[in-house]
Amino acid sequence: MINLTAKEFYKMLEGESISEDSLQELVVRKLGEMKLKVATAESCTGGLVSKRITEVSGSSDVFECGVCSYANRIKHKLLEVSEETLNTVGAVSPETAAQMARGVRKLADADFGISTTGIAGPTGATADKPVGLVYMAVAGEKETVVIKSNLGDAEDNSREGIRKAASSAVLYYLYKALLSVKI
Repeated sequence: MINLTAKEFYKMLEGESISEDSLQELVVRKLGEMKLKVATAESCTGGLVSKRITEVSGSSDVFECGVCSYANRIKHKLLEVSEETLNTVGAVSPETAAQMARGVRKLADADFGISTTGIAGPTGATADKPVGLVYMAVAGEKETVVIKSNLGDAEDNSREGIRKAASSAVLYYLYKALLSVKI
């Protein structure tokens, strides 16, 4: 599992000269070049990842579907997140993120499934799960990578700031996964 803070994430983007607002364009272009497809499963980002992908011209060639699964029953029913996982570790967990990404990949028959689940705030936090805790996953055919992020240290740690940082981070890790795919 990858551990990440917002400050570390934005420092990585800066070090690679990647603009946060260009991530969706990089992803759509790379998916198109590789003739691959992606599907999204979102909880705390509420469809923002799907929105960002579909803002890019040509996204219809690479984007299969997006599931906004705020409710646990939808995570279970549509994305095949196990009830045991939801009842034992909860919706905001690495296990749930991984199962969401694999579930949406299977649902859409896509090459990649990506997911976000977390606490965007300002309410909903617990001692173990603070505002800004977001788990993300990128599921491919052979591997699922889970990212644990604490985005509460972002310059803009508002609800929208955390959601934007989470959507950017999952797009970044999808892009990195695409760069390592051998065709």
